[in-house]
Amino acid sequence: MSTPLADTTNPDLGLLYAVNGLAKHAPARLDHLVSWVGEYGILIGLALLGLVGWLQARRRPDAPVAVAGLLWAPLSVAIAELANLPIAAIVDRPRPFVDHPDLEVLVEGKAGTYSFVSDHSTMSMGIAVALFLVNRRLGWIAGGLALLQGFCRMYMGVHYPTDVIGGFALAVAVVLLLAPIAMAVLVPLCHALTRTPLAPLIRAGRRGGLGGGGRGPGRGGRGRRGGSRGAVRAEEPRPESDLAA
Repeated sequence: MSTPLADTTNPDLGLLYAVNGLAKHAPARLDHLVSWVGEYGILIGLALLGLVGWLQARRRPDAPVAVAGLLWAPLSVAIAELANLPIAAIVDRPRPFVDHPDLEVLVEGKAGTYSFVSDHSTMSMGIAVALFLVNRRLGWIAGGLALLQGFCRMYMGVHYPTDVIGGFALAVAVVLLLAPIAMAVLVPLCHALTRTPLAPLIRAGRRGGLGGGGRGPGRGGRGRRGGSRGAVRAEEPRPESDLAA
């Protein structure tokens, strides 16, 4: 049963109409842009943030831990999407435009799919939270993109606000609750990979090395002793920090 637009007793529907109403008065080019951003653009942007995070993580002293945290991002998204399959089937909520045909729908092909919870919102927030655990600066940027994703899904007329909130909640729960178990597996795996030909994927190669600076043990025994001490100190492993930088 469709709820009339004038019904203000349902804040979920009222907020949807308020956001989607912007599309009715916006230029067609803006609607096309928001549709592309909400469907593909933000996910592409989050993938690029993950790439930047990986390049930075490889240069950290705790590179295996940081890279393991980045690996958890796509894995947590996959788990959250699998968890959403039974949730969506149980709730069995149709898209908002099915019950409210007066909404402005900017994408086609959504009529036969579930509305709760929003897959796009789940994926974007899952990546944002997992990325925040590794790199807070990138995590904040990703979090902003995730919020924009939720706005775009409502603007496009394909999700209720509670669909978006449900997706955010599912993503946060999966990422945070399962992170200790995931890291217990991924961190040793990444440490093991540093001893294989795949090591450059985990830790960036160190510049310099022998003959890099032209300074050798050139001042007698003192120079040699100083060089030995420096080598020992350089080889001492730095303590691995927590995920967030």
